[in-house]
Amino acid sequence: MKQLLFLSTLALFFSCCGTSQKNTAGKEEGQNFSDFKANNIQGEEINMNSYAGKVLLVVNTASKCGFTPQFEGLEALYQKYKNEGLVVLGFPSNQFLNQDPGSNDEILEFCQANYGVTFPMFEKIDVNGENAHPMYTFLKNNVPDTKPTDIKWNFNKFLIGKDGKPLKRYSSKVKPMDIESDVRSALEAEM
Repeated sequence: MKQLLFLSTLALFFSCCGTSQKNTAGKEEGQNFSDFKANNIQGEEINMNSYAGKVLLVVNTASKCGFTPQFEGLEALYQKYKNEGLVVLGFPSNQFLNQDPGSNDEILEFCQANYGVTFPMFEKIDVNGENAHPMYTFLKNNVPDTKPTDIKWNFNKFLIGKDGKPLKRYSSKVKPMDIESDVRSALEAEM
């Protein structure tokens, strides 16, 4: 009898934990990128639903990184496809060897002066760990056919479809123009 009670309690525990893990991983039915908010680099809260119907390329950036020149490619991609519905969203992060230590104003000034960045930039955030922005937790856990893993370095990229669902994830080594065909496919896709 005690063994049956123990097994029932254990089953209930794992049942509850499984549901909790599913929800904290961001895999709730119907949830998408549009459900999140973040402060832009000027400190204004932006609802991601303001980008509904657009194709998004979300990138964790840094100003003092070997991949920092990718800002040029990101801006080129944005300029080439913004009129067709692409929006690049830059999220500075200082989590990787303190490669973005400046203030939000300094980061924006650097990006504009050195790379002519015109795409939306947001306040510095954490992309990993207990203080990770919930949007990044969602992204890391919801790319199809990809095992959920932490961001390894600056300039990881997430391609998000017009419906707000993540499509693909790209490592830092993948240059922005190397994903142009995926961007075009996403722009041509029906909602």
